[in-house]
Amino acid sequence: MLFGAVISSPRDTLSPTQTLELANIYLDNAHKVTDPYLTLVLCHDTELALSQAKKISKRFKVQVIRKGIAKAYDNLARLLDSHDYPDEAQSFFKKADELGYVEEQVLS
Repeated sequence: MLFGAVISSPRDTLSPTQTLELANIYLDNAHKVTDPYLTLVLCHDTELALSQAKKISKRFKVQVIRKGIAKAYDNLARLLDSHDYPDEAQSFFKKADELGYVEEQVLS
């Protein structure tokens, strides 16, 4: 083994932006995997990272981060809904709504 011990995660030292980016990485990968169990694990990791980003961002009061968190919650909800987890999806749609998420309209 290269390291004598397991390296602890520096997750607690991440900024709100970094934590949101980590959540989006988990979410992007959850969209890509085909194994439904891996999808759920990545959704869970996304939820944890978003919760942490939300908690950290309260101290900084950065509106851009808040909007990013809301959009990620909406994206997570849509993914869960597409995998037949409607109750869980509704919970995340509600969180997105509470953070003021407004779906962007595409002009044609």
